[in-house]
Amino acid sequence: MKVLIIGSGGREHAIAWKLEQSSQLEKLFIAPGNAGTSQLGTNVDLAIDNFEAIGQFCLENKIGIVVVGPEQPLVNGIHDYFAGDDKLKSICIIGPKKEGAILEGSKDFSKAFMKRHNIPTAKYVSVTKENIAAGFSFMESKKPPYVLKADGLAAGKGVLIIDNIEEAKSALEEMLSGKFGDASNTVVIEEFLDGVEASVFVITDGTAYKILPTAKDYKKIGEGDTGLNTGGMGAVSPVSFGNNDFLDKVDNQIIIPTIKGLKKEGIDYSGFIFFGVINVKKDPYVIEYNCRLGDPETEVVMLRLKSDLLELFDGIASGTLSERDVKIDPRTAATVMMVSGGYPDKYEKGKEINGLSDLAEQVVFHAGTTTNAEGNVVTNGGRVLAVSAVGKDVNTAVKKAYEGVDKLNFEGAVYRRDIGSDLMKK
Repeated sequence: MKVLIIGSGGREHAIAWKLEQSSQLEKLFIAPGNAGTSQLGTNVDLAIDNFEAIGQFCLENKIGIVVVGPEQPLVNGIHDYFAGDDKLKSICIIGPKKEGAILEGSKDFSKAFMKRHNIPTAKYVSVTKENIAAGFSFMESKKPPYVLKADGLAAGKGVLIIDNIEEAKSALEEMLSGKFGDASNTVVIEEFLDGVEASVFVITDGTAYKILPTAKDYKKIGEGDTGLNTGGMGAVSPVSFGNNDFLDKVDNQIIIPTIKGLKKEGIDYSGFIFFGVINVKKDPYVIEYNCRLGDPETEVVMLRLKSDLLELFDGIASGTLSERDVKIDPRTAATVMMVSGGYPDKYEKGKEINGLSDLAEQVVFHAGTTTNAEGNVVTNGGRVLAVSAVGKDVNTAVKKAYEGVDKLNFEGAVYRRDIGSDLMKK
């Protein structure tokens, strides 16, 4: 089976790493890929939003499955493009059509969807310039902090959590005035939920679903969850509170109603669903949906997934996912993200990375790398490397991941030193 992965980050490298282990894989392509994916398959210079070029490549190379890593092509309709073309419609797209991807593409839609199907989530109000007074009133009726979310995609930067109500009101006005472009033409204001967050992933063919390993990621740039939000500074799988009782609640109160709700509303959904869940006094609430795997959670999820990932994808293609098994490694996986100095603000690229050949007990997933004219691996993004490891428990896995970090270096490298510390046994 020939497979094309769309994307260039750590998530796509981790998926490629897992697919490359499948005996069913004939050839693997990654578009555009990075320096790490080039060691597992063939990188292809295709833009992720050029559906026509991607489709032509698939026809020329007899691709059977296309795995869409990032959310933007899904929200923009890459699945619909393939489904609407007689020559392309037989190719299986791992990822939903636009009508399903709106779960991530619109916070307003997803909150209304949860309300329609009695899925536990924070109380909220959706606000535009026309009803901004309703937003002010909602905030005045709640205790701080105040959670403001841009309705559309904002590159992971569209969520603000503000303690002061006057600052929150000012931020709302800024958002509605274009702070995040069209993404914040509508702003969702939520009641703040106090608890511990976790990422829960399922893969579905629209009817059947399989639950993948849970994970916890760390969004803030600084230790102790301080500073600016990032795309993720590390992750651990599993989460310590994700016991059977809690996961049963997630399954029955969130996953099943979501799958049934999509079907009831006539939304044809296949691929991954990411549930951003928060544990509030042992009860789960949905913070957000994503229509794809998370990053850097994928880097730990793939390390713990013992099943053949390509076989699961084939289950989606053939509508037989219910017959496939998901086996999970009981050990713990951890990943520490090394990022460019200055990230998530301005940073430089092209810094040579040293030490990649010195690692034996770690797996390094490339997030923002490329190869320069001299053939050396250099930085090519804000998040650069996800240094990952498996251990018998969280303490062991994290220790091993940091041992890998210590062997790697590039100019200006930054990383958090407390990944997983909140989950460790003291």
